[in-house]
Amino acid sequence: MTVRPIAVIIGMMGAGKTRVGKEVAQLMRAPFIDADVEIEREVGMRIPEYFDRYGEPAFRDVECDLITRRLRDFNGIFALGGGAPMTAGVQDALADYIADGGKVVYLMADPREAMERAHRGGGRPMLNGGDANARWKSLYTVRDPVYRQVANVHVPTRGQTPLAAARRMMDMINERTVHVNVTNGEDYDVRIGEGSMTHLAEVLGSKPAKIALIHTQPVQRHSDHARAILRQAGYQVSDIVIPDAESGKTIDVANGIWQRLGDEGFTRSDAVVGVGGGAATDLAGFVAATWMRGVRYVNCPTSLLAMVDASTGGKTGINTPQGKNLVGSFYTPAGVLADMKTLASLPNDIFIEGLGEVAKSGFLMDRQILTILEEHAAQLRAFDGASFLGSGLEDVVAELIERTVRVKAYHVSADLKEAGLREFLNYGHTLAHAIEKLEHFRWRHGNAVAVGMVYAAELASLLGYIDRDLVDYHRSLLSSLGLPISWNGGSFDEVLALMHRDKKARGNKLRFVVIDGEPGHMTHLEDPPADAVREAFDRIRS
Repeated sequence: MTVRPIAVIIGMMGAGKTRVGKEVAQLMRAPFIDADVEIEREVGMRIPEYFDRYGEPAFRDVECDLITRRLRDFNGIFALGGGAPMTAGVQDALADYIADGGKVVYLMADPREAMERAHRGGGRPMLNGGDANARWKSLYTVRDPVYRQVANVHVPTRGQTPLAAARRMMDMINERTVHVNVTNGEDYDVRIGEGSMTHLAEVLGSKPAKIALIHTQPVQRHSDHARAILRQAGYQVSDIVIPDAESGKTIDVANGIWQRLGDEGFTRSDAVVGVGGGAATDLAGFVAATWMRGVRYVNCPTSLLAMVDASTGGKTGINTPQGKNLVGSFYTPAGVLADMKTLASLPNDIFIEGLGEVAKSGFLMDRQILTILEEHAAQLRAFDGASFLGSGLEDVVAELIERTVRVKAYHVSADLKEAGLREFLNYGHTLAHAIEKLEHFRWRHGNAVAVGMVYAAELASLLGYIDRDLVDYHRSLLSSLGLPISWNGGSFDEVLALMHRDKKARGNKLRFVVIDGEPGHMTHLEDPPADAVREAFDRIRS
């Protein structure tokens, strides 16, 4: 079993690494060690004395050796001295630790607060000689860029008590991160956890001056939080409210936003932030992709469906009278911040529909998702936002989100523009999009996908790709989660006409994604027999 620290804390002298680190360790019921204390115990003297007797290079060698060992044999919170990350050997060891899933936390204290604490603490050989404040500032100028590069978690602590800073750090340590590699595009991270939205300024960077904050009215409390974060970071924020759900994904809504961006002088260096469900993040991405041929954007999904589907992958678009997402662009975000706190405001039915896309990823690639859904079906179906945060269910949902995002990341990394592998993500979507259109988008996407998967399973069974047991498993699992498995809306002819407009269709031939044999093995079903297409449709009528 791999032993490694829960987190490694770096930062300037006086940043509070030891005090905050001890608070975090107590909150997480984990041990804490300070590298400087460990070094003094090993060498048998205080660090200032060691500096005077042997010099800084010798001290750095001892420090690097101890840190490298502790990164392999300690399982708590580990605070490093201010100069440790400046050593090449420590940088290499921390990079290996991060590659193994570790969290290196840069505790970003306010310089004035940190300098005051550094003077109070004493015993700082690096501040000896001349004006201590000037020396601290000189070291900060050199070290800050290195800290930012070495760390994979950045925690600003200005004006916070040690306990408040510790709680913030704990949230960020517990965060799950999925890195999305994009062939012929820019990579980005999907961050999943309580408080993930606090990364907004970090992801947007210093280049934008103006931010278009696009959101719907129902998520006002979350957009207020995003706005506060953005303004505190110094951005000029334009608040843009759009209609909720699919009614917000129209050319008229997009045109209104373009006009406003023009009137307010948005340039190519400015940015867009989308806060809300899948429709809001789709539209925000489309606006970002088309304004001045592309500006930076960040998605902050607030629903389970958006977190596992729409916010990741770079598919942006709007609906037309002829169908869903027929006009759009492939354009990747700078980052996706899936803040688990936003799920606490979800009604039960909105949460449940997101499980349709989660289950799809289980059938598509990760069978452990199906196992988790089976084991926790009753809890998931009884989701209550008021008691969600801090419950055992929160960890279950976080793992489901991470696993589902990893499935999507695998498929989009090598196929951004849906030329092959990525099409498998459309399992269940051929019928689902037809249902949504015929229901005038009153049916939610995840519910339609659930019915669409049952249809695809029935079709695959009729044509010998899977056995009847797997069809029944689709039905039993999805219904146990509270998802629909049948539909009595439009006629077969209406559905057939819409399926022919599906993006996977080729010419006048229908094309479906189906399971071949067992979950995890997908194939394209080209131009299936008309009688099978109709028979499968009849079987999903209740």
